[in-house]
Amino acid sequence: MNQSSETKFLTTKEVAKLLKVNEKMVYSLVNEKGLPATKITGKWMFPRRLVEEWLEMNILNFHRNGVEKSADSGRLLLAGSDDLLFGRTLSLFHKKAHGIVAFFAGLGSMGGIKSLRRGLCHIGVCHLLQDDNNEYNFDFAERERDRLPVFVNFSKREQGILLQKGNPKNIRSIADLAQPGVRIVNRPVGTGTRLLLDYEIAKSVVSSSDIDGYQTEVSRHLDVGLAILAGQADAGPAIRPVAGLLDLDFLPLRWERFDLLIAREHFFDQGVQQFLGLLHDPAFRKLADSFVGYDLSLCGTMVYPDILTKGE
Repeated sequence: MNQSSETKFLTTKEVAKLLKVNEKMVYSLVNEKGLPATKITGKWMFPRRLVEEWLEMNILNFHRNGVEKSADSGRLLLAGSDDLLFGRTLSLFHKKAHGIVAFFAGLGSMGGIKSLRRGLCHIGVCHLLQDDNNEYNFDFAERERDRLPVFVNFSKREQGILLQKGNPKNIRSIADLAQPGVRIVNRPVGTGTRLLLDYEIAKSVVSSSDIDGYQTEVSRHLDVGLAILAGQADAGPAIRPVAGLLDLDFLPLRWERFDLLIAREHFFDQGVQQFLGLLHDPAFRKLADSFVGYDLSLCGTMVYPDILTKGE
């Protein structure tokens, strides 16, 4: 492998040659053994560094010791961002998983990354906008971990501002949140949604101190919607699926990637692989179809920093 170590990606043919198997077997290893891969413009590509680690952990039976117990022990530990579909997926996992119980701590995206760094979870659930206003999670994760985890996409979802039905306060922009008589409810510091709102405010002509209710925080996207539905607020940052669920109006801001950051030393644990396998289950896809505001075009795909195309 040293003769072409400068190559970041391998083709299917190159991986087949490296493993001394035919190309059809490579596809089987992707589907059945978790050989790290992604599709770029319709072609399978394999990040060399992850393929080498896959060989270490599977062919040489090498396993790195982490602080937390393996997900093979019957407990899958997840921490990070709140999401409607993700919460329902955990319930589906418990119906379908065999001998694995998943525990989730809703700590926000930064909390998920920090928990992963400290070895307190197997999977961090995150969506964080970077300073370049382009990709999500990679830069933040790189700051928080000496060694990047494996990135697998859970979904894309639409972020924006929830509004009362009919938008009686005529809120058309972020700046309108500072109008007299408008009160919002917010998400906690450390959540990706709060970071996105702060980014949008920074681009606008108003400041956070101009917005009534900016310091009022609730823990979940659904709680934002319920506060608006109850008349306690006129607006608040959340995802479109909540608007669809509660029949509220919605001011869209952007689509974002919602990723699973997986500790590399536990990527092949039974619990982790069962959860990733669920992302391709028809029952999960049907569940996702019951919501508006999700895009599963990348779902289950490894989105490793070096192989992600710009503008995705």
